[in-house]
Amino acid sequence: MELSAEYLREKLQAEHVEVEEKTPNRCASSFRVLVVSAKFEGKPLFQRHLLVNTCLAEELLHIHAFEQKTLTPRTVGP
Repeated sequence: MELSAEYLREKLQAEHVEVEEKTPNRCASSFRVLVVSAKFEGKPLFQRHLLVNTCLAEELLHIHAFEQKTLTPRTVGP
């Protein structure tokens, strides 16, 4: 499976998604993501992360390190 920042960005369809590939030498996959979604509204951090992990269940089997930040549009603000 070929994992890239662009692939994960497309898979994590939300109001705003940023994906940073942290893999310096491509020997292992490491990503940092920021996901902003109204679906997170009223949910605690654990449930927000669970939504992201469920969306990427297949991909996470091949990712060495995964860091995520999940926000609501209201948290981000204008």
